[in-house]
Amino acid sequence: MSSPRRQLKEIDVSAREQLALNLIRLRAAKGWSQEALALESGLHRTFVGHLERLHRNASIDNVERLARALGVPIRDLFAPIFGDRSTDG
Repeated sequence: MSSPRRQLKEIDVSAREQLALNLIRLRAAKGWSQEALALESGLHRTFVGHLERLHRNASIDNVERLARALGVPIRDLFAPIFGDRSTDG
């Protein structure tokens, strides 16, 4: 009998959710507040918060500004989201 292992599985989310979750992850990795990301990207602080809470859509121009501020390619803002899943085996 084997013990359960943790396995990462891609979570099916909308593009808006992918953007929000990746913004939060990448911003946290830099130790930045929403305000700091807004300042670096030239966007308003409340806009960044609205994006992260799924209350607003972002134009491609604003996605580009956010990616540039975070120092990542645009594709990283839409990277798949993975979650833990316990499996037997």
